[in-house]
Formats: sequence, C-alpha cells, structure tokens
Amino acid sequence: MTHTSLSINHVGFLTPGNYRDDDPHEGLENTLRLLEFGEKLGFDSGWVRQRHLEHGISSAGVFLAAATQRTNRIQLGTAVIQIGYESPYRLAEDLSTVDVLSRGRLNIGLSAGTPAHADLLGPLVFDGNWKDFDLSHERVIRFANNLRGEFLADLETFIATPGGPQRPRLQPHAEGLVNRVWYGGGSLRSVGWAGKNGFNLMIGNVTAGENTDNFYEAQGRQLDAYHQNLDGAFRRVSLGRVIVPTDSADAATRKKYAEYAASRYQRTLKPQGDRRTLFPQDLVGTSEQILEQLFNDPIIARVGELRLELPYEFKQHEYEQILSDFITKIAPEIGWGDQPVRISAGARR
Repeated sequence: MTHTSLSINHVGFLTPGNYRDDDPHEGLENTLRLLEFGEKLGFDSGWVRQRHLEHGISSAGVFLAAATQRTNRIQLGTAVIQIGYESPYRLAEDLSTVDVLSRGRLNIGLSAGTPAHADLLGPLVFDGNWKDFDLSHERVIRFANNLRGEFLADLETFIATPGGPQRPRLQPHAEGLVNRVWYGGGSLRSVGWAGKNGFNLMIGNVTAGENTDNFYEAQGRQLDAYHQNLDGAFRRVSLGRVIVPTDSADAATRKKYAEYAASRYQRTLKPQGDRRTLFPQDLVGTSEQILEQLFNDPIIARVGELRLELPYEFKQHEYEQILSDFITKIAPEIGWGDQPVRISAGARR
C-alpha cells in the first residue's frame, strides 16, 4: 500500500470504563485489564474518561493509582478531568501521588468552564452558591503552578514534621509532571489559551463550528491558533478519532459495528445545537478502508500522536479485537514504529 507518509510516533487509546449499575467491580476490573492488554500490544498510552453521575470512572486519579500497579511501561492519562469540581491544590496532591506510583507515566488532561450536571452537583461539591465560584481557565493555571513544587512562603518558613523541620511545598513532588498537563480544547478560544499558557493540547472528534460547517476546517483553524500562541515552544498534540477496524471480527460483530456507525451518521451532516457542535464520521471498516480515510484526514498529517476513542457501547472482547487490529494492521502504515526513540512521558522536543 503506497501513500503519502504520515509521521505518527505515538499511539494511544481512550476507554470509557463502563460498568453495570449492579456490578461496578466487573467493569472497572475489565478496564484495568484493557490497559494491561494495551500495554502488551505495545500501545504508548492508555487514557480513561472521568464522568460524574454515570456508570463510568468518577475519579480518574483513584482509578489510575490502581492502574499503576497493573502496568509497567504504558503511559496513563485522564481525558479529561473537569477542573471546576476539583480543588487545584488537592487534585495536584492526588495526581502527583499517582505519577510517583507510576514512575513518571501520568498524563493529565483537563478542561475548564461550567462542568456537566452543575445544577445537580454544584450544591454537593461547593460550600455556598456554586455559581459564585471561579470556574474559569484560571483554575488550570493554579493547578499547574501547584505541580511545580515551589516552596511556600519565604526562606525562613519551616513546618514541624515527625522527621524534623522542613520547608513546605506540595508533596510528593513529581518531577516533570507539570510538563505532562494537557488541555482538552474544542474552540478557537480554548486552544489559543492552551497554547499561550504552554499546555499540551488534546483535540478529538467533537469540535465547535466557528464560521464554518466543515469539521476539518474548524479543527485546522484551531491547530493554527494553538501553534500561533505557542511562541515557538514545542508541546505535544494528541488527536482523537473513533477508529473501529473490522478485519478479525466475525460477521455478527461487523454488522454491529456498521449499525453503530450508521446510528451516528446523521450528526455529521450539519452543526448540532446552539453551540454548533461538529462531528466527523466514525472510521469503521477494514484496515485498508480506514487507512484511506486516515490519509485523507488533513488533521492527522499535522500531529504526531493519535488516540483511538473506543465507543461506549461495546464489549470487552470487542475492545480487544479493535486494539489488536489497529496496532498490527493500521499503526505501522501511519509511521508508528519507524522512529528509533518514542516520545517518553516527560520528554520534550
């Protein structure tokens, strides 16, 4: 198969972490097993969604702490934590602990703004009227500053501890973790802010249609805005796409996958809702069919990292089949594996 060369040097996957209401353990355990499976296949990273009030992972930090003890090499990530519900200091303590347990493999994806289900959860999360709290990007800045590990107060300030006096700073200090903070952007404003403040960027299969009805045009403009605001610095950009190869699936499963894609096709035809949300088509088919679509995707040619966004509705063995087909039949054709050194958890170019 001959194509214009792509340069994907990092492949990851995002799993929804679903479970049944009457048996959350089974679903959470299956998600841990999927991260183990992805590591054995050679994936560079495995990411989990953080979702509140749903049958999914409500505390990504707690879950990934368990994942650090089940994996050894694969990078682990959150995609994304809505920081509006979090204390920027306590979240930094929790995720620094996870990073230390993982020996530097954690990536932190965040989003700001009014978080989902705020009318229901706001009164439970915040003391007082939640609408009076700052839910802006500034919370992300505060979180990142806490990760830097700078000492609090002046040179003369010490706290008493069982081990003797020590200068106070956030503990444990996870060296380099601040360089692995990502912002989940989907609008010109959010990606420009992420670039200006030096965060890595996560973009996916949902974006805002600002002055265009074309998904790829909108996302291309966002990438332009991000890079224009980076001021020459290198940061990582990860692109998410729903990719479902069918090569090793049986006939019934291929039919299920096709019906899944068909059920979501209408949303790709025009902007959705007041925010004019745009969606691309899901990539469902044989590896050759998917590769044709990837090579025609103008955004993938501009990034180095690709993230498979696994559908919510599928079974464990189907996720394993999708990951296996992707890593063996698709990843090598888009440049993955050609680089002598992959981007590590703390590295920059």
